Amino acid sequence: MSSKSYRLGCDIGGTFTDFVLLNDRTGDIHINKCLTTPHDPSDAVENGIKELQADLPGFVEQLDEVIHGTTLVINSIIERKGAKTGLITTRGFRDVLELGREIRYAPYDVFAEFPKPLVPRRFRLEVDERIRSDGSVLKPLDLDQVKEVVEELIGLGVESIAVCLINSFENPTHEMLVRDIIQQLAPDISVSISYEVLPQIREYERTSTTVTNAYVKPLTGRYLTRLSERLHSLGSRGKLFIMLSSGGITSIKTASKFPVRIIESGPTAAVIAGQFYGKMFDLPEMFCFDMGGTTAKSCLIQNGQVGVVPTFEVGRVQRFMKGSGLSIQVPVVDLMEIGAGGGSIAKVSKMGTLQVGPESSGADPGPICYARGGEGPCVTDADLLLGYLDENYFLGGEMKLDARSAKAGVEDKIAKPLGVSFIQAVWGIHDLINETMAAAAKTHIAEKGGNPKVVTLAAFGGAGPVHAYGLAKKLGAPRLIVPPNAGVGSALGFFTAPRAFDLVRSHKVALSEADFSEIERIFSDMETDGANTLKESGAAEEEIDFDRTVDVRFIGQGSETNLPVPERDFSKINKEQIRRRFDEIYEKLYGRTYPDSPIEFINFKVRARLPERLLQLPRASQQCKSLDSAIKGERQAYSVLASDFIGHTVYDRYKLFPGAKFKGPAIIEERESTVVVGEDASVRMDEFGFLWIDIKAGLRK
Repeated sequence: MSSKSYRLGCDIGGTFTDFVLLNDRTGDIHINKCLTTPHDPSDAVENGIKELQADLPGFVEQLDEVIHGTTLVINSIIERKGAKTGLITTRGFRDVLELGREIRYAPYDVFAEFPKPLVPRRFRLEVDERIRSDGSVLKPLDLDQVKEVVEELIGLGVESIAVCLINSFENPTHEMLVRDIIQQLAPDISVSISYEVLPQIREYERTSTTVTNAYVKPLTGRYLTRLSERLHSLGSRGKLFIMLSSGGITSIKTASKFPVRIIESGPTAAVIAGQFYGKMFDLPEMFCFDMGGTTAKSCLIQNGQVGVVPTFEVGRVQRFMKGSGLSIQVPVVDLMEIGAGGGSIAKVSKMGTLQVGPESSGADPGPICYARGGEGPCVTDADLLLGYLDENYFLGGEMKLDARSAKAGVEDKIAKPLGVSFIQAVWGIHDLINETMAAAAKTHIAEKGGNPKVVTLAAFGGAGPVHAYGLAKKLGAPRLIVPPNAGVGSALGFFTAPRAFDLVRSHKVALSEADFSEIERIFSDMETDGANTLKESGAAEEEIDFDRTVDVRFIGQGSETNLPVPERDFSKINKEQIRRRFDEIYEKLYGRTYPDSPIEFINFKVRARLPERLLQLPRASQQCKSLDSAIKGERQAYSVLASDFIGHTVYDRYKLFPGAKFKGPAIIEERESTVVVGEDASVRMDEFGFLWIDIKAGLRK
C-alpha cells in the first residue's frame, strides 16, 4: 500500500467537470464542480484542483492516484476534429469503410444519410498481398510497393496511418512489416495496426475500429501528455489512470496507444458506481440514471452486474437510429444514451410542436439562466422556473442564476409561438424530457428482460435527482435512491472501478476439429499480453486474475453466444463439456437449441484484472438529530399531481441524519444537485447518507 493517502477522481463532462477527492486513510470525501473548458479540457482540471487546494492545502503532493474520465475522444469523432489519417489495406478492400455491412438503417427512406468515413477515399491506398483465412500466405507482401504507398501518404500530409490487411488476425506478419516500414520512413507519424487494435474477425468492424483508433491517437496522446505535465507542475507525483469504456481503468500509456478503448470513458463511471451500490445493498434490479448538463445515460444493473457488449456506434447521422453511425468493436458497458440534459435546448419544431434536444447549449454559453450569452431556453431554465432550483443556491451559491431572463426566453421562444400559457410551456419542457427518457428506458429495460415496475431507480448527475421522481412516476418504479454527492456520481465511480484490460483473438474452427492445446496457447498468449499491459499500470507486485470466455455459434450462423470458461487449462476440457455448456446457455437465451447442428469457435476473450481497491463509504454525521434544524424554509414549486404550484418543504441535505424520515412534497438541496420529491412519496436517510424514496402506487398522472 502506498504511503500517500489521497485519490482524485476527475470526470470531464460536456457542461461541468466534476472532482471527488478521497482520503483512503480516513474515508473523508471532498468534492468540487467547475465549468468545463471545451477549448482545452485540461484547463478545467487545473482550475478545479486549485479550488480544492484552497480548502485542503498540500493534498496534491499526497496524491497516490488521479483517475480520469473524458469525452475528448468521442467529441473529436463527432466533431471530426481528429488527425488527417491514411489507411493501408489489401488490394480490393479500399472501400470497405463505405460498403460496411451493406445494410440500410432506414430501408424506406431514399434520402437516408450515412456517416462519412473518417478517412477520405484518396487517403485509402492498397498493397498487393493476401493471407488465407487459415493464416497461410497466398501472396507475399510487396515491400517496394509498401514504401511507395507510405511515401505517397507522407506526401499527402497524413499525421496518422491505419493498417488493416485481410485475415491479419490469423497471421499478422504482413501488418507488422508495413508498420516497420512506416516507422523507418516516417518515425513521427502515428501508426495503428489492426492486429494490435482488434485482432478479430469481420472485416468492416476491424477496419472501422482501427481507423478510428488512428484518427484520435495523435490528439489523445497530446492531451494526455499535456494533462500529465499540468498535474506534475501542480506538484502531483501520483499515477494517472484513464477510465476504459469497458468499466476498468488503465494507464495513460495504454490509453494513448488504444484511444478507441476510452470513447465512452466518462459515461461509464456512474454505471460502475451504480454497480457498486447494487452489490452493497443487494438490489436485484437497479436502473442507474445519470443526467448531466449535456446528456442522460442509463443502464439496467441486474444482480449487481452491468452488462458489457462487444460493439457500439458513434457519430450517428440519426442519433437514435441503430446503423446510422460508425461501428466500433471494442468492449463497452451496455449503457443507453439519451439526448437529454440540463442544457438540452427547447424549441418549436417545423411541425409546430414542442421539441427538447438533442441539441445542447453545453458549458458555453449554457442555458439562459447561466447569464453567459445563451439564447435558447433549456431544461435547466424550466427546472428553475418550476421552483425546483434555487437561483441563489446553484453550486452552493457560487453561481447565481438569472430567473428573469430565463422566463423571458421561455415566453418569447416557446409560449407565444405555441399559443400556450407560460406554465404550460415551462412544464411542457420538463415533462417532455422526462417522457423522452422514460420511453427509451422502458425499451432498454425490456430488452434486458427487466421489469420497470420492480426496479430501484438510482439517480446521479447534477440534473438526475431533479428529474428522477418524475422519471420514476412514468416508469411505474416503486422506489428510487439518491446517493450522497450524487451530482458528482461519475467521479466517485472511478474509485470502484478495477484496473483491468480486455483482450480478444479470433480463430475460427469447428468444435469437432479444434485442437484444445492450441486454444490453450491462444489463451496463455493473451494472458501474457494482458499482464504486461497491467504492469504498465504499476502492478508489478500484485496478483493478476484472468477471466476467460469464448464466442461459439452454430456453423453458418451470423452471431455468437458467449460461454464462460472457468477452467484454467483449456486442454483438459473435453468437447462434450463445451457442447453441453453451449446448449444450456443457448436454450436459456432463445427457448430451444439444436443438438444435432455442429458448432464452431469464433473468438477467444480474456479480461486481465487486478484486485479491487475497496471503497469504504464514510458514515453520515449524527451530530444533528432534529429534523426541524434541517429545514431551510418552504418554496412554491410545481406539482404534477396538483397541476399547480404548491408549497414544498426545503431541506438542507447536509443537516439530515441517519434515520431521518419525512414525506413530500419536498426539495432536498446540496451543493451539486437538488432532489425533488412529490407529495405521494416518503423519504428516509440511511447510515451512509443515501436517500431512499418510496412512491405510493396508484397515484399516476
